[in-house]
Amino acid sequence: MATQAVKNEEPPKKSAKHEEPQKNALAETAAGVGTRVSGTVTDTREFLHDVRVEMKQVTWPSREDVISTTWVVIATVAFFGIFLGITDWLVQRGVSVLFKKFGV
Repeated sequence: MATQAVKNEEPPKKSAKHEEPQKNALAETAAGVGTRVSGTVTDTREFLHDVRVEMKQVTWPSREDVISTTWVVIATVAFFGIFLGITDWLVQRGVSVLFKKFGV
């Protein structure tokens, strides 16, 4: 993908002498916008083509692979949920015992 350099020119000062160059500058700017828009459409079309080509190269997992890894994730989340719940309960009880011991 090629990048385009954009010239940043100062607009001419407003006076009777510079009225004609302003109109020309406006016309040039409008023509440049049309070029940028068509370039954007071309770039988008190229991008979508590249996406289609890459998606054809993807190796998708089988249904069995997806099901087995889903069960692994569910089991892991359940294990850590239970583990952290028990750990939280034990820490809560320990802090409670310490507070009672020191009279807080």
